[in-house]
Amino acid sequence: MPDYKVNFKELKSRVGVTDVAYALGYRLDRKAGVGRYIELVLGDGREKRDTLIVSHPNDRASQTFFRRNGSKGDVLTLIRENLDAFLVSGKDEWQKVAKVMARFANMPEPEYSDDHEYVKSVRAASVFDASRYETRPVNPDKIPSLFSGRGLSDETVRRFAPFISLIQDKRNGSFDGYNIGFPYTDTGGQVKGYEIRGYGGYKSKAAGTDSSSAAWVADFSGGNPEAVRSVFFCESAFDAMAFHQMNRSRLHPDVALVSLGGTFSDNQIVGTMNRFPNAKAFDCFDNDISGRIYGLRMIGLLEGFPMRISKAEDGLQVEAGDKTFTVNPGKPLASQLAVHLPVRYRTGQWLPPKAFKDWNDCLLNKPVAPVLAPCKEERDRNLAERRKGGLKI
Repeated sequence: MPDYKVNFKELKSRVGVTDVAYALGYRLDRKAGVGRYIELVLGDGREKRDTLIVSHPNDRASQTFFRRNGSKGDVLTLIRENLDAFLVSGKDEWQKVAKVMARFANMPEPEYSDDHEYVKSVRAASVFDASRYETRPVNPDKIPSLFSGRGLSDETVRRFAPFISLIQDKRNGSFDGYNIGFPYTDTGGQVKGYEIRGYGGYKSKAAGTDSSSAAWVADFSGGNPEAVRSVFFCESAFDAMAFHQMNRSRLHPDVALVSLGGTFSDNQIVGTMNRFPNAKAFDCFDNDISGRIYGLRMIGLLEGFPMRISKAEDGLQVEAGDKTFTVNPGKPLASQLAVHLPVRYRTGQWLPPKAFKDWNDCLLNKPVAPVLAPCKEERDRNLAERRKGGLKI
């Protein structure tokens, strides 16, 4: 498929906040009324995790949203906040956003080679401005209860405190409190943004956060990265902290833990591992298809063989060079790849127990609810509908 320039303005005329929100599981709160604004909620009752107030519900091109904590954005913002929910690959966050938008607009997904003009079309959005945010260290004697709500002990928080900040957006006039900020740093240690968590399930990133090459890195080597032998990659900082709390007795003191913030960029992985030249990377990603795709991509990057990965009925299909084969996402990945490719085992897997989606859920003892497998008739019907609709998975 040839390259083409991404026209985000055209895509936004076809895809609204409501399209993406409904796909993510939000539902209309009719009690809040329907008019110039509508409210979309995620979860019910005590399990309510998020509320979006959406403007211009009948005009996709004009739709924006805001939350009562002051955060706001458009359809691109919502996709960026939830990139882990969409099975897309790309060199950076914006390539992935473009592919998600194209899917919703029922347009061909862009494929990129040397044409980087799409970057210019979106990079104007924002660059991280540290002066916009006020930060302060976590007080070891006054640890926010948000951590204990995640099952994280005071001892764990104190251990990770050098890599955590309390953060406040000075432009947010409707919220004068502080959230938890996990600073994203580049290979030189410069802060390039924050992964932000707050009460009520609030999660976001600081405006302009560089999720394409920076990541949250907790380096316990005391300034001696050459001593690090293991780097553990997770999808969130809470997952990384939970992993460390549960497995600390089995870990070498000089380790590094990394959060990609629910996204996956080649430069995040390669850049992080360049900091730790003697280390082995470990896949600690979530127990879902997206997590296994991240694991496969990490192996391909660090082993040096490009792979194209797609979903198949019996697993994940891998295309590498002139070879095409299927791997079982429920089994160790590297050993399956070694049957077909010259794997040097530069990566490992340390996944949550299969009953749990991620390490934080494991710490909280919140197993995944069992899902009944559809009968053969239902599977055949779903497959026929996907083929008829031309859906690519």
